Amino acid sequence: MAGHSKWANIQHRKGRQDEKRGAAFSKIAREITVAAKMGGGDIGFNPRLRVAVDKAKAVNMPKDRIDTAIKKGTGELEGVDYVEIRYEGYGIGGAAVMVDCLTDNKTRTVADVRHAFSKHGGNMGTDGCVVFQFKHCGQMIFAPGTDEAALMEAAIEAGADDVLTNEDGSIEVLTSPTGFVTVKDALEAAGFTPEFGEVTMKPETETELSGDEGAKMQKLLDALEILDDVQEVHTTATMA
Repeated sequence: MAGHSKWANIQHRKGRQDEKRGAAFSKIAREITVAAKMGGGDIGFNPRLRVAVDKAKAVNMPKDRIDTAIKKGTGELEGVDYVEIRYEGYGIGGAAVMVDCLTDNKTRTVADVRHAFSKHGGNMGTDGCVVFQFKHCGQMIFAPGTDEAALMEAAIEAGADDVLTNEDGSIEVLTSPTGFVTVKDALEAAGFTPEFGEVTMKPETETELSGDEGAKMQKLLDALEILDDVQEVHTTATMA
């Protein structure tokens, strides 16, 4: 059995993403451009691009904006040259935090990230200080009440790495980063559509925070997530 508050935390995260949909368009477009630049503009042969385009569709990003972002990546349209960079640090209660960015100005980005950490009670650390606390993998979350036995059988047949049942009844299917799209397609074909799914950095252990500590940690995460250059924020913290 895995984390007891997984479903609540996922629903909370989805709600906050919906609130920030306008900003999400810009960030997803940036991810699409970088994915297309690295692996080409055909989603059939570029798993990272497929994941980014699926993410765009999930927030109803207009098709023409998706196409424009792809063309910027493939060089058909002029675009900005983004660099991927990761910052690591600690939040409230020593919870680990990783911040993945796409930027055209590292000096600006590191200053913004460091300021967010220091202003909200966190500490920016050195490279490698917390990455060992996370596993790079594909993760899908299925709602409580999903047929566990049938889902497990379908997931194993599709090539998933692991299936975890959380204390709240939600079920996680874990895959390799490269196998995420294949497993997700197979599960959807079998009638299992995840409520949430992405290639992510999954915490190996969780730091549960509640009350004032939880509220302070959420403010830190929000401050990092709203930065223009920040794509994803990963943390071991769970807010009870």
